[in-house]
Amino acid sequence: MPGTSSVVVGVDVGSNSVRALALDPDGAVLGGTSAGYPGAANWRPGHADPYAWLAATTQALAELRALVPGAARPAGLCLGGQSPTTVVGGIEAPGGGSGVDSGVGSGVGSGVAALTCRHPAGATGSPVEQHHAQYAALRAEHGPDVRAWQLYDWLAARFGAGRAQARWPGDPALGDYGPVVATGSVVGVLGTGHDLAAGTPLVAGAQDAYLAFWAGGLDRPGRALDPGGRTGGLAVAVAAGSPAADAYALPAAVPGVEIVGGPVAAHGLILEWLRDLTGREVRDLLALAAEVPPGARGVMVLPYLEGERAPRWNRELRGEVFGLTSDSGPGELARAVLEGTAYGLAHIATGLAAQGVRLDTLVCAGSPARSALWCSIKASVLGVPVEVPVETDLAAYGAALAAGAGARWWPAPGAGRAGDWPRPAMTVLDPEPHPEYAAGLRRFLDLGDAAQRRASAAVITPTRSEESTCPIR
Repeated sequence: MPGTSSVVVGVDVGSNSVRALALDPDGAVLGGTSAGYPGAANWRPGHADPYAWLAATTQALAELRALVPGAARPAGLCLGGQSPTTVVGGIEAPGGGSGVDSGVGSGVGSGVAALTCRHPAGATGSPVEQHHAQYAALRAEHGPDVRAWQLYDWLAARFGAGRAQARWPGDPALGDYGPVVATGSVVGVLGTGHDLAAGTPLVAGAQDAYLAFWAGGLDRPGRALDPGGRTGGLAVAVAAGSPAADAYALPAAVPGVEIVGGPVAAHGLILEWLRDLTGREVRDLLALAAEVPPGARGVMVLPYLEGERAPRWNRELRGEVFGLTSDSGPGELARAVLEGTAYGLAHIATGLAAQGVRLDTLVCAGSPARSALWCSIKASVLGVPVEVPVETDLAAYGAALAAGAGARWWPAPGAGRAGDWPRPAMTVLDPEPHPEYAAGLRRFLDLGDAAQRRASAAVITPTRSEESTCPIR
């Protein structure tokens, strides 16, 4: 049965850290905590240690319990997170809270292994295709008998839930990932030996994108979201059946609305790269960027450090810097990074506009949303107002919404209408058009097209002797 507490807790297991958030029945944020992943600096690209996710989640929940009265015994706890991400391994004692991954018959030494969305397996396919490609890669490495889990389902099982596959309404099921349960439904109760009270209802979560769309209020056509984080992207709400709603359109929390657009590869990451390159903290780089005028004094950055996803979908692209002079410094580079990522969003928006998609408002989320300068540049490049939530981790807020649905505070996704759910408080930034941004977008697109042509030309055709030994036809 749902709990009677006046607090629900949502957890977002992100790319860099876990964020735990407590909400009251009005949707007000009562407090939040975060924790990083121990040992993450040594992970291979695209790989992760699920036990580090578990350790960080446990730490964040322990700190939240100490911070928020009532968080020790919430009306519901929901775990969501990064996706597509696949964990393989078994749970010996699901539902008991003390089960361990046995690894029996799995071929996995510790019982678990994981691939994240940064792994190349299936990277150019749909989310479902990417999950299945990750599972195939893990089976090839660890043996054919491993079990597949979405990361948040694996974590929920560690806390006491049974074998399940949390899926957003309308999202296709994943083969061999467990029985399907709907986001917002109760899937078990918290076992003993945890920082929150035993018996706390465990609620099915969802991938971070869905949760962020929900929390950001993408419930009517024209509202859009950049989820921020290490990657980012542009998601725009459209009426179901819109010409832009192709095979990869995602269902919104409200029936009759779909989400189109796409993710990018390295928007937050490229600012981290510049931090490491220059030895300057991000806050210092942002301060330097604010002293540089629009156009970054001619410096332009293509933020393709790990290839690019939408709209180019080319993993062979690489980051490039143009227009450097002897007067260019960290400020110009930082400003160019901020502007280049905004141009990347505008590139997606331009393609959607050609299909009749209008963009009225952009919600900025994730750590990039903490920079008013970055948000204002996005508003000005895209030409729309930007809403900046007080709680920038909208995925954690969305997980708390799911926990509230499990507590029957409000409808589950797919069962309500626009306005049925609370939203975090927002600050609105209006666009400030500048001719440098219009010219910069044209230059960004031209330079990206040239990079695309070079990447295509770099594909070497094998010689006849090389063809004779090629194992793949």
